[in-house]
Amino acid sequence: MRLELLLPFQVFALIEGVSRIVAETPDGSFGLLPQRLECVAALEPGILTYESEAQGEVFVAIDEGVLVKAGANVSVSVRRALGGADLAQLRQAVEREFLNADSEEQGVRAAMARLESGMLRRLASFHHE
Repeated sequence: MRLELLLPFQVFALIEGVSRIVAETPDGSFGLLPQRLECVAALEPGILTYESEAQGEVFVAIDEGVLVKAGANVSVSVRRALGGADLAQLRQAVEREFLNADSEEQGVRAAMARLESGMLRRLASFHHE
């Protein structure tokens, strides 16, 4: 298989000769072998594992995203990714950077929604005057 790890503004990795892929979905771990039919899966923050002859087993910490398998091509599009050899450090990075960032983003979104609604109320009051 050919694996593409895509970030919003760059290609994180392009790996040829991948023999298996394991990713985490909201329903649990999800495995892909070359003969698997085409599919799409939503991914949650976690560890993506792939194996190739050239690199052996490789672990990548990923943020939420989407996995698409079309023929022998597998594309994984995520917001953020971190590579590394130590699985324990990658797991900590997922918890520290990805999961905590999501809670911070929710707070920022809530504050922006309050600002927008306040501005809309003020504009509506000017319109009625």
